[in-house]
Amino acid sequence: MKFHINRDVFSEAVSFVVKLLPQRNPQPILAGVLIEASDEGLSLAAFDYEASARTTIEATVDEPGTILVHGRLLSEIASRLPNAPIKIVVDDDGGIVLTCGSARFTLASMPVQEYPAIPEVNGESGLVPAEDFATAIAQVAFAASRDDVTPVLTGVQLEVSGTRLSLVATDRYRVALREIPWDGGTSASDEPTTALVPARTLQEVGKTFAHGGDISIAFSGSGDREIIAFTAGNKTVTSLLIKGNFPPVRRLFPEATEHHAVVNTAELAEAVRRVALVLDRSAPLRFTFTSDGVSMDASGTEQARASESVDATLVGEDVTLGLNPQYLLESLGAVRSEFARVTFTSSENANKLSPVLVTPQTSGGEESFKYLLQPNLLLR
Repeated sequence: MKFHINRDVFSEAVSFVVKLLPQRNPQPILAGVLIEASDEGLSLAAFDYEASARTTIEATVDEPGTILVHGRLLSEIASRLPNAPIKIVVDDDGGIVLTCGSARFTLASMPVQEYPAIPEVNGESGLVPAEDFATAIAQVAFAASRDDVTPVLTGVQLEVSGTRLSLVATDRYRVALREIPWDGGTSASDEPTTALVPARTLQEVGKTFAHGGDISIAFSGSGDREIIAFTAGNKTVTSLLIKGNFPPVRRLFPEATEHHAVVNTAELAEAVRRVALVLDRSAPLRFTFTSDGVSMDASGTEQARASESVDATLVGEDVTLGLNPQYLLESLGAVRSEFARVTFTSSENANKLSPVLVTPQTSGGEESFKYLLQPNLLLR
């Protein structure tokens, strides 16, 4: 095997395929990057049985072949090479010799025959705008649980219905929902399609494909090997879906209510950050919404106290409630509009706190982003 390739192209390709690999892999073989050189160019792939990344790039191939080399080490080397073409050759002993300018590295090869087959996806697919999809992931994925005790809550539920793709995530204390356009092409089906994708994998997809034009999303497999594939340009990421039933959280969103406050998103976020400085970890922040604005009060350890007020327009009765400041800050960061609407929902159970709905304050139209947050009990 022997090929020549542009340094920047090679470095970017290796960096892409190793991003999804875990830092510590129980099987050393899965730390490798599979490189196939052929007349069509170079194919690089990485796979850890749950997620895979694959890309094809142009290269001058003198002798075709396939090698498996430690991915993170190759990525670190490629990112630090001098500005010159790269040549990679497999020597007679099976070692991999990489030269770039005056730099020379000899790397051990890993057994290609022991590497698992990269999954192929041939199921139904559709297109979404890359920028919209990346934004939607950023607005939703943070609300997924980081606790592996309940695996279904560590994922983001993708739901295709007609011409809309919904992304939903929850960790029991909050729910984030965003909808974007979906183009199912001529094979569009009226039957809803769902896929529960690990939030970590989806976040990497959003970062990688944010400026890729359109992203093709394909659903494939069955039983315990259901997978989803995201493709843009010459890059493809696949992910094994999380098994289990995602909770029916859509029904938690209220139909309509006029009891709400409108606040400047940035002003409220900055005030929350300041006042929350004195709070103990996970303690709620007291909010009081009145016709004069919204005031925040916090009491912490060592007799530390803080308070601040910002302007707000309230429709309905005054409200006092406790909210997790970090959860509220994350919702304000996801609103992505100058003003945010905080809606106070009602509950049939008088002894139960009603969730707060945070949405962008826009002129007309149905909101594509919604964030539902459960208030905390305040000790009087």
